[in-house]
Amino acid sequence: MAVAKDGRLRGVQDQVCVKFMLKNLLAHPLAKGMDLDSVETTLRRRRIIREKPFLRKLYAEWYRLLLNSVPDMVGGILELGSGAGFLKDFNKAVITSEVFKCDGIDMQIDACNRTPFNNGELKAILMTDVFHHLPNVGGGGENIGFFKESARIVASGGVISMIEPWVTPWSRLIYTKLHHEPFDTAAQNWEFESTGPLSGANGALPWIVFERDIEKFRHAHPEWLLESARLMMPFAYLFSGGVSMRALFPGWGYPLIRGAENLLGRFNKKIAMFAHIVLRKL
Repeated sequence: MAVAKDGRLRGVQDQVCVKFMLKNLLAHPLAKGMDLDSVETTLRRRRIIREKPFLRKLYAEWYRLLLNSVPDMVGGILELGSGAGFLKDFNKAVITSEVFKCDGIDMQIDACNRTPFNNGELKAILMTDVFHHLPNVGGGGENIGFFKESARIVASGGVISMIEPWVTPWSRLIYTKLHHEPFDTAAQNWEFESTGPLSGANGALPWIVFERDIEKFRHAHPEWLLESARLMMPFAYLFSGGVSMRALFPGWGYPLIRGAENLLGRFNKKIAMFAHIVLRKL
C-alpha cells in the first residue's frame, strides 16, 4: 500500500515538473518575472502585442469588431484598459484610459466610480479583456458601479462593446488548467476582492452576468439592453501565445486558423473561448 502511494506521489511530482519545464520553455522572454500589477508589466505587454505578428493580427480583428459596433451619432469614444493595446491606431478620436498612470494614455480613471465625463457625453465605451477585471460592476455601498456610471455618461443609443472570455466546456478546461487568472463559474456575486488592477479578476464574470444571471442584470440595469453576445475564437488566442507565452504559429498562418475556426462556428457554444458582447443604452 505504501509503495502504491509512493508511486502515485512520484507520478504527481513528475507531472508538476513537466508542466513547470514546459511553462519555462514556452514563456515569452519579456514576460518572465513580471509583477502583474506593475506599470512595467503593462508596458512590456504593449511591446509583446505589437511585436508578435500573430497576436497583433488577432488584436487588430478585435479592434475592428469593437469599432464597427460604435453607432453613427454624436459623442466621444472611450476605451477602458488601454495601457497595453493599440486601438487608437485604428481611430485617433478614441480617448484612451487606464486605472493607473501610464505613458501614452489620455487619462487615468476608475470605471466603477465617478468619471470626469458629463451626462451623455459618450457614444461608446470599448474594452478588450477588461470587464472581468472590474471588481464592482454592479455597485453597492460607496461604489457607484460600472453599469450605473456607464449609463450616466453614455447617451441613449450608445453602446458598451467588449471582447471578453466566455464559458464553454473547452474554455473552462483551458482557463482553469492553463491560465493564471481566477475563473470561478460558481461565484455567487459579481463583485470580487481586488488584489490589483491586473491580478484581481474572475474570467467567468462576463458569462455570469450576461448568461447565467441575465435576468438579474435586466432587472438591476434596465437602461442597458444586451444586444448581442457573439461567441468566437476557440483556438486563435492559444496559437498566439497571448501576452505571456511564445507564439505557437507564425503571423502568416493567422488567416488559416481563423478560417478553420469559422468553419467550426456552429460548435462555438461548446468550444469558443471569447465573446464579443454589445450592450445598447436605451
